[in-house]
Amino acid sequence: MIYNERQYKSAHKQFERLSESLSSFKPSGVDWLDLAQVNAFESQILDIKSEIKEYELIKEGKISYSECSGLSELPKALICARIGLGLTQKGLAEKLGIPTQQLQRYEASNYMGASLSRLISVADALNVKVRETWSGAKADTADSVFCWNSLENIDWALFPAKEMVKRGWIKSKVGISAVEQVKKYFLSGGGHYTPALHRKKFHGENKPNEYALLAWQARVLELAREEVGSGIISEYDHKDNWLKELASLTQVENGPLAAKKFLAEKGIVLVIEKHLPGTYLDGAAMVLETGQPVVALTLRYDRLDNFWFVLFHELAHISLHIFDSLQMDYFDEEGDGEGEGDLIEREADEFALDALISNELWNSCVSRFSMTPEAVRLDSERIGIHPSILAGRIRKESNNYRALSELLGHGKVRICFEE
Repeated sequence: MIYNERQYKSAHKQFERLSESLSSFKPSGVDWLDLAQVNAFESQILDIKSEIKEYELIKEGKISYSECSGLSELPKALICARIGLGLTQKGLAEKLGIPTQQLQRYEASNYMGASLSRLISVADALNVKVRETWSGAKADTADSVFCWNSLENIDWALFPAKEMVKRGWIKSKVGISAVEQVKKYFLSGGGHYTPALHRKKFHGENKPNEYALLAWQARVLELAREEVGSGIISEYDHKDNWLKELASLTQVENGPLAAKKFLAEKGIVLVIEKHLPGTYLDGAAMVLETGQPVVALTLRYDRLDNFWFVLFHELAHISLHIFDSLQMDYFDEEGDGEGEGDLIEREADEFALDALISNELWNSCVSRFSMTPEAVRLDSERIGIHPSILAGRIRKESNNYRALSELLGHGKVRICFEE
């Protein structure tokens, strides 16, 4: 990690030297040796580019570190908060009344050896709060947090290479193993796949395959980056006062496609990518290195009610969580129940429900009690929402998943995104 401007400038110089060395590399004629040397250069370049981009995003205030999700994350939160505030190590040391060298040692060691009182005083000086939102992932639980600190932590052989080749994400080449192709897929992107290494919070009933999750996210980021590069995605301004306007699109023909275009105007990329086997995934929220948020949906369930709820759930993570965490990406499997015991997921569920149908409007709906298709259609027309949204909420609130199935919009989502 880069801690100050001096290290930032040094990292830039090192990046330039390595890039020049790679561009001027002359093959020896021994294929395996040449490949190993090129991979070594690319790996070092990727790591440095990742650190540079992280430092720049923090300095520019594109990621907030006013909260961290647990005590184990506090040291990095303190360092990132200082950088984000534009405070030098000397400046913070003066606020704490300690020598600059001591603060530098603290940060270089991730505050190892610092007393609890010292950590509290630093957190107070930087206005950093710790909020425990989950108790930690256990081997037998589905709610999990995955983290790869660098490419060195990755076992490339565990990626679903065959499925990636089958889907055309990577190409099968004679003389190059699928494992090497997967590695090259990541390394060839320079720092572009750095966001895929961020911590991932997965919420669902099934524990996912973490390497399939990482591969899927890398593909999503690739597609999102292509859309940003095409110029169709605006700058993101961190506002969400347009949610009601988005909800009104549930009523229009090809509403899901209209939502994608609408979100692009608001600086948010909507990517549709089928889930990989073993991921049990419905949606995810993440951020590109350019600062634009990405909502990715798998359309595992081809229903209008599911599309709109998952979309608004992921938008909730963008509005409430993703810019106020330690580069946390959110991955969700939507089950029949809500995020019990998980504050973050409960917040996202409540945000989505209220954005689609406010409590005031929900309480005015007669169809909550009569539960007939006619009543649902009348209520949905009155409150300005597609019948599938209201039917889906009635099923959820009543815990009756046999009711109103004819109103859910089966088979009407994937067709909107077929080319």
